Amino acid sequence: MTDVTSSKSARRPHHWRHDLIELAALFTAVVVADTIAKTIVKGPDGPYLLVFSAITLVATAAFHTWWARRRSHADHAPPAGHTGGRPTTDLSAPSGSPANEQETEGESGAPAETTLWRMRTTVADTPGSLAALCTVLARLGVDILTLQTHPLADGTVDEFLLRAPVGLSAQALARETAAAGGRDTWTERADTHDLVDTPTRVLGLATRTALDAAELPLALRQLLGRCTLHSVPAVSLTGRPTGEQAPVEGVLEETVMRLRDPHGGTLIVERPHLPFTPTEFARARALVELDARLGPRVPRSQDVLTLPEGNEITVRRADQRDLPAARAMHDRCSARTLGLRYHGPVGDADRYLDHLLSPRFGRTLAVQTASGRLVALGHLLWDGDETEVALLVEDDWQRRGIGSELLGRLVAMAEETGCDSVYAVTQSSNTGMVAAMRALNLPLDYQIEEGTLVITARLSSTPRPGARARQEQPREGTRPAER
Repeated sequence: MTDVTSSKSARRPHHWRHDLIELAALFTAVVVADTIAKTIVKGPDGPYLLVFSAITLVATAAFHTWWARRRSHADHAPPAGHTGGRPTTDLSAPSGSPANEQETEGESGAPAETTLWRMRTTVADTPGSLAALCTVLARLGVDILTLQTHPLADGTVDEFLLRAPVGLSAQALARETAAAGGRDTWTERADTHDLVDTPTRVLGLATRTALDAAELPLALRQLLGRCTLHSVPAVSLTGRPTGEQAPVEGVLEETVMRLRDPHGGTLIVERPHLPFTPTEFARARALVELDARLGPRVPRSQDVLTLPEGNEITVRRADQRDLPAARAMHDRCSARTLGLRYHGPVGDADRYLDHLLSPRFGRTLAVQTASGRLVALGHLLWDGDETEVALLVEDDWQRRGIGSELLGRLVAMAEETGCDSVYAVTQSSNTGMVAAMRALNLPLDYQIEEGTLVITARLSSTPRPGARARQEQPREGTRPAER
């Protein structure tokens, strides 16, 4: 709304000298006109000249009036950017701000429906190539949220996070990108977690790796996207050299990178659908170097639980420093218990347990009694791009709910790390493991072959009530163990 008071005060002040000047000009004009009229009328063409002069005077007055009004509108025009009280769009506002949100509104005022895409394409390393691609994306109504560039010898790999109209398909996006000069285009759906900028995400992964050595494989997966990671030890469980020992600087081979494992052996990362760039290789190598410099580390938090009969047990993380206690528990277990766990006799328990307790291959939970004796182990093992769960409970402590407690915590860890499923390999006669998997209340798939049973549990996208309770419980509290 226009402020009347301020508008009046903005008018120019009235001056009496202007009136005198205008009055003098008027009298002068009358005298001149009278003289000219008398002179013209006495001539032979007087009437015609008089009519022509009148027309000229009217035209001049009309032009003067038009010019005066035009200058008046220019003097009182609003400043640049003013739209008569309506909000304007600030082109400098960041994406997602209210200013930019108005641009995505339709004619009805409702926000246009969009979806997030991750796109990677290779363009020529010449001036204007990226601009041409951005022009095409703008024509399609696509908003570029983030952009990373990965320089190569023969071009540049540009990785985008895009907000596109929901009707734009991946095929159409790739086709238009190719028309703008992009090649080897790859697209996949993204979610809100990808909105975190790359430096922040890398720092978060480095922090997780620094706190827990078992986080390195997970951090590499999240850093590099969909990939398969294998940790190959320098010596196999049978004591034979595996021949896998990457150089200190690592090796990059298109879709495969090999990094030296600080604990011995090699970390092999594969991504068949998309070649790794030198930038990604450098980031992965930096994470592995950070892990090597920090040495062995495992969170030492623990939970004290009460069994149904009243005994207290402690559940905590374990690593290779628990090898002597785990070996002593092995010696107390019966051959049947070990056979159900390992599907046969254990030839070299020390070497096998050292492998299982290594944070490079997953996470391990240990259960110990009030006297400090280890009576159960639960393993969450990274197996390529899949995740395995395994349990071993000492004979005297079975049928007390310890196995179910460990399995529930392991599945909660898997959900926490974003795993889609977990599987357990056991014998069909192991009714205890089958019952514990069923007690998870998750969709299960069963595969059996020659007496070996593989049970796969598909994890939900949101944590189950039981898993959430385990994550939110006090670290040093005491509560009953589940049956």
